[in-house]
Parts: sequence; C-alpha cells; structure tokens
Amino acid sequence: MLYEAYQLREDLLGPWRGLAEVGGRAMRSLPPSLLELPIMRLALAGAELAPYTGLRHARPEFGIDSVAVDGETVEVSEQAVARTPFATLLHFSKQTAVAQPRVLLVAPLSGHYATLLRATVRTMLPEHDVYLTDWHNARDIASSDGRFGLDEYIEHLIDFLGVIGGGAHLVAVCQPCPPALAATALMEAAADPCSPRSLTLMAGPIDARANPNAVNQFANERPIDWFERNLISAVPARYPAQGAGSTLDSSRPRPSSR
Repeated sequence: MLYEAYQLREDLLGPWRGLAEVGGRAMRSLPPSLLELPIMRLALAGAELAPYTGLRHARPEFGIDSVAVDGETVEVSEQAVARTPFATLLHFSKQTAVAQPRVLLVAPLSGHYATLLRATVRTMLPEHDVYLTDWHNARDIASSDGRFGLDEYIEHLIDFLGVIGGGAHLVAVCQPCPPALAATALMEAAADPCSPRSLTLMAGPIDARANPNAVNQFANERPIDWFERNLISAVPARYPAQGAGSTLDSSRPRPSSR
C-alpha cells in the first residue's frame, strides 16, 4: 500500500508540477522590473521549486563527451556492450590509439542511478579504458525475468568481466564490494582467464561486524521479517514488476544456469 500511496501522490501532483513549470517559464519572459517585485519573486521561486518536489527523477545523462588523453582532446561515446534484464554493461569508448588498462567500475545497486559515479568515470577516463555496470530500475524488471539475488549479482560481475576480456581491473564502490570480492575469489579458484588483474574495494565494509556503527546495531536489533514488513512494498500495477515486493523476491523463478 505504501508504494501505491506514493504513486497516487505522484499522479495527483503531476499536472500541478507541469503547470508550475510552464508558469515559471512565462514569468521569466517578463520585464526584469516586474520580477523584482517581492510578490513576483515569491511566485517565481515557487514555480521553479515545484518540479523538484517529485519522488522520482529521470535518469540523468553522464554528459561526458570528451576527455584529454596525453594532452589531446578525444571524443567519448557510451556503448552498451552487454545487456541483461537487470543491468547494462556500458563502455565509455574513446577515439584514441593510446593503449590503456581496462577497468570494470561496479556501481552500487542501492536505489539510485549509476550516474552517481559520473565524476569517478570522468576522473578515470584520461588514463583508463572504463566499463561500468548500469543497473536497471527494479520496478521495470518483469517477474518473468527471474530472480536477482546475491548469486545472480556475482554472476553478472563474472559475465561482464568475461565480456571485457582477460587482464581487466575491477573497482567496486560501496555496496558492491562484497559481491566483487566473491566474484574475484570464484574466478581465481576456477583459474578463469578473465579474472581481474587487480581488485579495488572503496567504502564498502566486507565484515560489517567489525567496528559496528549505528546502522549495524539497528539491523541487529530487529529480525529479518521486520525489514520485510516495513521496508518492502509491492510494485504498482503500471510497471513491469507489478506485484513484486522487490527483485530480491525469493518467489521469482531463478534463471537457468549459465
């Protein structure tokens, strides 16, 4: 019901936001002397604030069109080199003959877009050949696409490293640190030729029991069913994942093994 309530709120306020946005653009075309009036300044501020009151926002673009490589500006283009129902492997391809180390940058799957790492990608691009996990919105994944849990997460990283090829480096930021470590361990144990050449884990604790903070303590004070009751809501009917509690829903059929 919680998800449905939020969706209803979005539907009801959508027309108001649209009108406010149109009104804001109209007011911007008025003479500057009118916009200096206190009442007009308040009206304009309210109109321009209204579009930002929504609960969801469109996925922003990475907006990385070029970077400097060895002192020369080269074009950058985003290419989807692999895709599953759950994620797209993006390659930030550069028009340069300079050989650079390949890196798979694993973005968090934590309710926000992979564009959160835009600055990290931009920083790495001048000296690295960058690939990125672009996770899909859970609400847009149909239940028929199968289950997505920790095992499938690890399989995605293994498969994506296979697409990139041997000798790539693996960098995980925050939430994906444990899956990245597991994927690396499994590939090394299997003598996989595409095992990462190096593994970098950034801001993601592997053993949350060490130096526990308030978040760890909160999690230990409640049973897992408390989180299932209070933090998971069914997806509204308008989306492909309608009725599903989450893509971690154990009732979803598991995809066939690779």
